[in-house]
Amino acid sequence: MLIGQASINLSANILSALLGLLSVFAFTRLFSPHDYGTYLLGVGFASVVSVFLVGWFRNLILSGHAKDDGTDIRGLVITGYFISCLSAPIAYGLGRLLGLAPSAALTAVVLSVAIGLFELTQDLVRARLMALAAMKATLVRAASVLCLGVVVALLSPTGFLLLLSSALACLLAVFVQSRAAWRGTIVKFDVSALSAAARQGLPLTLSLTLLAVSSVTDRFVIANLIGAADAGKYVAGLDLVRQTLMIPAMSAAAAFFPLAVKIHASQGNAAVRSHLAECVELLLSITLPACLGFAVISGHVANVILGPDFREVATQTMPVVAVAVVFQVLTQQYLHASFLLSGRNALYLINTASIIVANLTLSYVLVSDYGTIGAAWARLGADAIGFVCALMLSRFAFPVPLPLGRLALTMIAGLVMALAVRTIDVNLHVSHLAACAVLVGTGLAIYAAMCWLLDISRTRGRLKLGFALFRAKLANISTG
Repeated sequence: MLIGQASINLSANILSALLGLLSVFAFTRLFSPHDYGTYLLGVGFASVVSVFLVGWFRNLILSGHAKDDGTDIRGLVITGYFISCLSAPIAYGLGRLLGLAPSAALTAVVLSVAIGLFELTQDLVRARLMALAAMKATLVRAASVLCLGVVVALLSPTGFLLLLSSALACLLAVFVQSRAAWRGTIVKFDVSALSAAARQGLPLTLSLTLLAVSSVTDRFVIANLIGAADAGKYVAGLDLVRQTLMIPAMSAAAAFFPLAVKIHASQGNAAVRSHLAECVELLLSITLPACLGFAVISGHVANVILGPDFREVATQTMPVVAVAVVFQVLTQQYLHASFLLSGRNALYLINTASIIVANLTLSYVLVSDYGTIGAAWARLGADAIGFVCALMLSRFAFPVPLPLGRLALTMIAGLVMALAVRTIDVNLHVSHLAACAVLVGTGLAIYAAMCWLLDISRTRGRLKLGFALFRAKLANISTG
């Protein structure tokens, strides 16, 4: 079930990432660095506000809705979300304090409300392992962002209109999956239940909000110290890395988090530890080669995807950010499962505090001295510190397994692949697009061979099982 759910999520998110790459390709050519920077600053602010709006209900959905025991928490969730949205005027004021123009601050708040509703809807369908419904909504949003953004660029290429078009894209995606997620929901204003949900969700909400703050700190530091245009150039490369590399990890985690909750509830600690050991190996075997490979070929990627005004900064920063993603994924998509399973939500807050303090401190110091490349190194340092902190805290929560021997084999396979690709790249003299095709294909082939040789994530057994199932199905078809 884990592989099946992860495969559907991965397919959806790969297609979404491809549409996202098309969006970056188009927007960095159709919008100026200043207007695109305004858009990216607004998106960053909206992402923080949306996390605050929905964070109260994340654990409630994972721990209540995922069990599928007849309890319907959707009415409580949507009522609480509407109450949370009453904080929108405060969010607008914060946007203005951070330097957003009035129009950008207003549209960023509208976008945050739309993102929050979209994420809640996705959480509900994912908790019930309805991967196909989540896939459809993901693709609708990605395609709508691209199409509506191009329309805005042709009519009036301004940052605040691009923000507004992204909000509309989120609402279209919610509409597409509203039947699967919200059909039959009975809205009830239950003060005691809302108060209990607020008390339970407060630590997680604060920590997730602070984590979102830490993820956008560098762009606002750059905007205030250097300017919105430089922030746009930096974040264009940053988002290109994150769209490409976070998608596979999030796809896997979206499958194994709900499964971990179910296994823990029905089979106990030993069973869930065995499940998590398999999960972390699978997670690293997907994430590490993708990050290392992207770091090696990032110069070619920047020249293919980004507009001319954005390429120089992206070429400098993307390799550093790609390595930082490894630490970010292991922290957020694996170690945080320890806090969820133990029910110790305050640990999210402690871990996030360490990340945001490190990011703020390093960003101000390094951006002041080194500019945008300093922001990339600050992000790497903050994510590494956050990983170490989460690992230490997990020892006091639910001790999640770290099969070091298996993970070391994955690291060896990834490093061999990266070194081979780098060697080929040095001696390759073709266009940037051709180089990407050759190097990605070569990297995949080398890593696949290493996976078979070292049996990464039980590759041999899973392939043999897959071939056996295929032969059996083929035989049934022939017999029929």
